[in-house]
Amino acid sequence: MGTYDAAAIARYFRWRVGTLGWRVLQILWWLGTFALGLRVDRWLNQEDKNRPRRAVQLRQVLTNLGPAFIKVGQALSTRPDLVRQDFLDELTKLQDQLPPFPTAEAMAIIEAELDYSPREIFSTLSPLPVAAASLGQVYRGRLFSGEEVAVKVQRPHLRPVLCRDLYLMRWAAGWLGKFLPLNLGHDLTLIVDEFGIKLFEEIDYLNEGHNAERFAANFKDDPTVKVPAIYWPYCSHQVLTLEWIDGCKLTDMVALQQGDLDPDRLIEIGVTAGLRQLLEFGFFHADPHPGNLFALADGRMAFIDFGMMDQLDQITKEALVDAVVHLINQDFDSLGEDFVRLGFLTPETELGPIVPALKRVLGDAIGAKVSDFNFKTITDQFSELMYEYPFRIPAKFALIIRSLVTQEGLALSLNPEFKIVNVAYPYVARRLLLGETPALRQRLLEVLFQDGQLQWQRLENMLVIAQGDTGFDLLPTAGLGMRYLMSEEGVNLRQMVVLALTEDDRLHTQEVQRLWALVKHDITLDKVLGVAWGAFTNYSLERAEELVPVVGDLRQALRA
Repeated sequence: MGTYDAAAIARYFRWRVGTLGWRVLQILWWLGTFALGLRVDRWLNQEDKNRPRRAVQLRQVLTNLGPAFIKVGQALSTRPDLVRQDFLDELTKLQDQLPPFPTAEAMAIIEAELDYSPREIFSTLSPLPVAAASLGQVYRGRLFSGEEVAVKVQRPHLRPVLCRDLYLMRWAAGWLGKFLPLNLGHDLTLIVDEFGIKLFEEIDYLNEGHNAERFAANFKDDPTVKVPAIYWPYCSHQVLTLEWIDGCKLTDMVALQQGDLDPDRLIEIGVTAGLRQLLEFGFFHADPHPGNLFALADGRMAFIDFGMMDQLDQITKEALVDAVVHLINQDFDSLGEDFVRLGFLTPETELGPIVPALKRVLGDAIGAKVSDFNFKTITDQFSELMYEYPFRIPAKFALIIRSLVTQEGLALSLNPEFKIVNVAYPYVARRLLLGETPALRQRLLEVLFQDGQLQWQRLENMLVIAQGDTGFDLLPTAGLGMRYLMSEEGVNLRQMVVLALTEDDRLHTQEVQRLWALVKHDITLDKVLGVAWGAFTNYSLERAEELVPVVGDLRQALRA
């Protein structure tokens, strides 16, 4: 199938004037009418009045120009560094729907790709597609072995069509960028290349199948998430055969009510799964729109369509956690440095003027107004900075923003009163309190200790929030904390705790009593002593190993 190669595409199309000519005329006609409308509005001084109508027109133009431009519109809907806010709002409505192509062509593609006619592979196959989108369409069928399947067939000649349009986009980007109503901040051809790379991954159905299996492996121990199985003997780069998912779309409230399914529970499953993808696995579904999520009769949520996925490396995940911690601490100087590390700002950017702007936009994101927090509001506010300061959104974060905003929009469609933070905060608090890695333990200390002083209210709030997560068990967390406190790594923490309990020349008995009131129902004295003794014993054995190596050998022998 091949990966995106801008140079190879340019070599192929550079002198094919006949192939490109008609397409250029089509593009010029549709984009020209849109640009002319903008110009007329300016001449007549009606820009503000007609802006909503022009935003709708832009969405319609991209739809008429076909698959590549529909995907461009979807990509731009997550790029406030490129598109002004009023146009963004309309592009988020862009529907990836096109009329289906003839079934006869789909059957010919199946036979050419799999070397057998559809009648030899499937005992039944729907005569018409059950769904059609910009890149392909889906049929419902059954294998001779009895399994019910979905058969995804790519549109004919899709790859050459996309290559042609990508070539024209890249060529135009080289000299037209300064005339477009976009605040780029960097070379527009890089944006085209980022888009092309992800688009080529999405049209490779073998890649999609492998993504699905990797996603399923990550959630193999999660009983709330369903991923369809892939039937590899009947798959190719342009045909994907996978398990049929018999469920209802999350936006179908009538079907949810008839199935006695709880929308709030489905929201919780979706948000928690999204957080696990970002913070635990680093491998996330970048297109969780309503057509890709289904509610099953048993209450599980099914994910489908794994063409658009992305991976976060460990450094990026840690930098993200740093940014969250600095946001919690209202440390906007460090937050500015985090934006440089994450690629939102270039290393040579002068942060002095940007820090006050960050404080103005993000100052209330977490704190007293936490119940009003939502990703869409923050995204809208942040987009204002794009036109004042040299921000750009790296491709990975454009996909993350798209994923988060889409999930939140879906949740709000199920329950307008839903606050995504009510699910997200307990999960994040639990992850920090567990402190499973040195990096997470360090971030937790940065949250709880500011300027060397223990933030009692933050600890209290975090415990309250974490207890809102039914999966949170305080005792194992206490055991981990006790073990860390008594380890070599925790020597500084021991000093900080002693100072915290006696700071300002007084014992903080009231604060300790409030914390005890929160946890006393979850912790009994005998359990606490058991956890403490286990931590102390483990600590003592570790120290003994350092002094007498034979102790370590004895521990290994006992474990064996």
